Amino acid sequence: MKNKIKIAIGSQATSGPWGGGSAFVRSLSNGLLKAGQSVVYDLKSNDIDIILLTDPRRIKNITFGPGCVYRYLLFNNPNAIVVHRINECDERKNTYFINRLLKRANYIADHTVFISEWLKTLPLWHNIKDFSIIRNGADSNLFFPSNNISWNKEKPLKLVTHHWSNNSMKGFDIYLLIDKLIGTKEWREKIRFTYIGNVPRGLSLRNSDIIPPLSGKELRDKLSEMDVYVTGSINEPAGMHHIEGALCGLPLLYRTSGALPEYCHRFGVPFLSKENFCESLDKMLKNYDQYKKRMKLYENTALNMNINYITLFKELVTKRTKLIKKRADKKNLFLKLLNVISF
Repeated sequence: MKNKIKIAIGSQATSGPWGGGSAFVRSLSNGLLKAGQSVVYDLKSNDIDIILLTDPRRIKNITFGPGCVYRYLLFNNPNAIVVHRINECDERKNTYFINRLLKRANYIADHTVFISEWLKTLPLWHNIKDFSIIRNGADSNLFFPSNNISWNKEKPLKLVTHHWSNNSMKGFDIYLLIDKLIGTKEWREKIRFTYIGNVPRGLSLRNSDIIPPLSGKELRDKLSEMDVYVTGSINEPAGMHHIEGALCGLPLLYRTSGALPEYCHRFGVPFLSKENFCESLDKMLKNYDQYKKRMKLYENTALNMNINYITLFKELVTKRTKLIKKRADKKNLFLKLLNVISF
């Protein structure tokens, strides 16, 4: 096996505030380059070892999809290994086409990476055998507590969340509840809430602070001013927002939905829904110090994520001959799919 592996990543990072996918590409690219590997974002060269398919949709920042990958294998380089990273699902945003696109694109994959155990358990993936679970990680060189301030119990507990997407399933039922609580006599002196990012059109958080999307150092510094990170996200495949909050030292108040329990367990207080949110919030208020101390042990970092990807890529390259032989068994099936699918 050659020492340097060339990896083609199917998307590019965007500068400034953007979704978690952009943060992933930036972190993985940096990690691969630091490890002495080669990274490209297209399929123009004929010596690519690993093709990382990140999204089958034709959307901004996606540089190639499954159709391009198939043509590359057919006409340019049949020895490239295809890894399909699954980070979405229809359950996430009440859509009806994502699962179908992902499933069809996955026929071309030699190996599949899921970003959470929860995502792998969805029914459409029950037949997948060649897979890994590699959880997301944020850049701990960027996201860390930029001050040593801890909650002064004589002041209100400062809650915060941040989302690029304004989809309602990001947890706006919970954020509206928090906003409503602040307007009550019982809670107005106990908590404050800051929302960083985009909100659905027509939604009003009257008692909260709303800040436009932030990224990088600005986001880190703002998160570090807060006391607790709250996420009400529904059917979250993994997410990056709560990871960034945790690495900034904030205990997590999280919904037991999707992959959030995988990422947040032991580092905060869970809640099921609006009905028991206040109970969980009260538990956080009473036990804040113990959760705060534990945050230094949080391990979902980009460094750990990158180590897992590099280890996987090296392992797959050593199995290249076996994987390509196995791929040939799927060729006829994929050719049939091409008759009914337009990539």
